[in-house]
Amino acid sequence: MTLIEGDHGVLVVDPLLSTETAAAALELYRKHRGDRPVTGLIYTHAHADHFGGARGVLPSGHPPVPVLAPAGFRDSAVGEQLYTGPAMARRAVYMYGTQLPAGPDGQIGCGLGTLPSAGTRSFVPPTVDITRTGQEEIVDGVRLVFQLTPGADAPAAMNFAAPTHQALCTAENAVHTMHSVLTLRGAVVRDTRRWAHYLNEALALFGADTEVAFASHHWPTWGNARIRRLLAGQRDLYAYLHDQTLRLLNEGRTGPEIAEELRLPPGLARLWAHHGYYGSLSHNVKAIYQRYLGWFDGNPAHLWEHPPTEQARRYVETLGGVAATVDAGKRYAADGDLRFAATLLNHAVFAAPDDLRARRELATVYERLGHGCENGTWRNYYLTGAMELRGTRAAARPDTTGPDAPAPDLVRARSVDQLLDSLAIRVDGPRAWHKHLTLDLYLADEDRTWHLNLSNGALTHLSTPGTPTADGRPDLTLTLTKPQLRELLGGRVPTAVTHEGEPGAALHELLDLLSAPDPNFPIVTP
Repeated sequence: MTLIEGDHGVLVVDPLLSTETAAAALELYRKHRGDRPVTGLIYTHAHADHFGGARGVLPSGHPPVPVLAPAGFRDSAVGEQLYTGPAMARRAVYMYGTQLPAGPDGQIGCGLGTLPSAGTRSFVPPTVDITRTGQEEIVDGVRLVFQLTPGADAPAAMNFAAPTHQALCTAENAVHTMHSVLTLRGAVVRDTRRWAHYLNEALALFGADTEVAFASHHWPTWGNARIRRLLAGQRDLYAYLHDQTLRLLNEGRTGPEIAEELRLPPGLARLWAHHGYYGSLSHNVKAIYQRYLGWFDGNPAHLWEHPPTEQARRYVETLGGVAATVDAGKRYAADGDLRFAATLLNHAVFAAPDDLRARRELATVYERLGHGCENGTWRNYYLTGAMELRGTRAAARPDTTGPDAPAPDLVRARSVDQLLDSLAIRVDGPRAWHKHLTLDLYLADEDRTWHLNLSNGALTHLSTPGTPTADGRPDLTLTLTKPQLRELLGGRVPTAVTHEGEPGAALHELLDLLSAPDPNFPIVTP
């Protein structure tokens, strides 16, 4: 979290993940600089560790202040957690090592910092959209100049300068590590071509007059010459990864082959801030390949492979059984080929998940791989996998899943379309194949009707202005408000909802077709 003093108070930039940590940071500032009020809030991009603590600096009842964010911020912030939140939250337990014991043998960091905080998430909606590069705003006397950077670290993102202070905020676009093009918890693949372009543009826009550059992770960079080297180096880093991956891709290499072959040029490799402490060269190259060509490498043998468990059973049978497969894995581990040892032992575990010897040997290999990693997230993944194989479940809990647990404020910020999308992705398709339901939802506070249709296992919707027309004959028509709709989708039938049709039968039939996500699905076992 960064604080910029204005004429009357202080502007808060990226108020951390949790309200408790944001409030503590503001209290620390006030202890040393006086009890200045918060007069503005700036979100650089739509990841929860940059807005989740907003209520810690702007608690309920706080006088309104400008809240600035890049265009598309709300949809991006809500959408990422709406569509894949449960899967991301489960994988985040591995990526951040949130359930590992802290210490030399366990969790020691995650590359961008130490550990995500485990407090209360919140969301304060933006009031000022930044819609173009070069846009200027004055907040509490502080002149701010913005640069939009969508598609780099986040779909909705920006850098900004405070020219009077000769300061530049680079968000997560230029930090002191190689960033991730595709995070291990999962996300939309980032665009390294545009990322490099934005850093080049930042150099042109702000490079001449900046004396301090600060980001949303790590520490500031002081001095114009150092700042220009930082921006230019990070620009060249992402441009090189992008261009060389595409060069080799077009020569016929696959993602894993490129990742194995590609090396950074000496001028980039000798700068430790380009090392893969958070992102990694191997993972990033494969992500760039995926962005352009997808998961399929063109080899027909990989077009229709068996899923992991069935494949594992066949490998283990070919190798002579589980015991023989484990013996082979141990031999490769003893020879130092931990990568292939992990492959063989993983097959043994997936073929016989209750075999304690297979689990123990794979856990040992994962621990050796983890302790040898420079990359913090790879280390956490290996060690969390080992912990689960040894019998301790790294359960995802709402207060410890890293920057992926949805805040109640964020849930309330979902649009009606997003609320209905969240319903649609929970429909158990095969159970709904032969069902047909139509519902009209008139939301009085929106003066708009949403028409829902369930057919062939798919729940779709569209909306029209005003009340429902007499033309359609839905199974059920409800008149309610958006808060009441949230209650309804949460499984509670709100009071004071008017209806036409039989609400009990239609609603029960629809709600009965919904499945619940598994927050602790297995990862290192079938």
